[in-house]
Amino acid sequence: MAEIAFSFAIALAVTALSGLFLLPALRRLKFGQSIREEGPKWHMSKSGTPTMGGIMFIAGILPAIAIVGRAYMGQGDYSHFVIFGFALVFGGIGFIDDFFKVRKKQNLGLTSIQKLGLQLAVSAAFIALLRYMGYLTTDIYVPFFDVTLRLDMLAYTLLALPVVAGMVNAVNLTDGVDGLCTGVTLPVAVFFTAIAFLWNRGGLTVFSAALAGALVGFLIYNFHPAKVFMGDTGSLFLGGAVCGMAFVSGVPLLMIIVGAAYIWEMVSVILQVLYFKLTKGKRLFKMSPFHHHLEMKGWGEIAICAAFFAATVALGILAWVGVSNYLNV
Repeated sequence: MAEIAFSFAIALAVTALSGLFLLPALRRLKFGQSIREEGPKWHMSKSGTPTMGGIMFIAGILPAIAIVGRAYMGQGDYSHFVIFGFALVFGGIGFIDDFFKVRKKQNLGLTSIQKLGLQLAVSAAFIALLRYMGYLTTDIYVPFFDVTLRLDMLAYTLLALPVVAGMVNAVNLTDGVDGLCTGVTLPVAVFFTAIAFLWNRGGLTVFSAALAGALVGFLIYNFHPAKVFMGDTGSLFLGGAVCGMAFVSGVPLLMIIVGAAYIWEMVSVILQVLYFKLTKGKRLFKMSPFHHHLEMKGWGEIAICAAFFAATVALGILAWVGVSNYLNV
């Protein structure tokens, strides 16, 4: 338990302190968020709020896993750095996207095709690396049913690639109101911390605890009214982190359960587009993703975050029940 506390505390402290230096720097550089014109009109007041704040929790996680995870590296367990590296590359894709947005002073960065191509390439490299380092089997445990599907490497990879890309983009879509993506990912990180600790996955325990601590530190600045946004730098990093934790845990399907809030956000966008086309202009939701629908219905940002947070905690409990036989609890 001490390693969880240390990793959590270091990441929280470094993230919180980094904000004191990063926010003034982002303001000086005029790295402000450009708000989508098709979004809620009242969001226009947020235009100019510093973005790329994901750098803060990325900076907070690194020293935590380096310091607390040293003992595991001595035992040959580098999984915490593998997950961090995977998430960092996704964060790098987001950084490029953010940089183009602030440079052009509009909410347009990399194209969807460019993002997807980069994400699929990174995902394939990650899966191959996990397999090479012995952190990945091609057996897929199915929660609740207590069965294991045995696949060859090709079939596993072909299934995993769209799942990873889809989840990373779903996390990205969840970053739409102050503190939402941060608040949803916090219980996900706590869930994987508990799973990893129970099953003695040292590197995963250190990383997920650090992620939880860093998100708490970031909420100091990102809670409504937000002083900084994480940007695609942060949301794509978090998407990669969620996928990394799930695959290293050995039960990747867990992220579909505990991360169902992310998935619903993406599904709401897909349903909106399909319904609009099929009905020649009618809308299923007032606005998508779903958190904007709630805003248009009169929900405040804090209420939306609280509802998503509570739902994700409940999903974490459900996921725990679904995998209890696998974990022998």
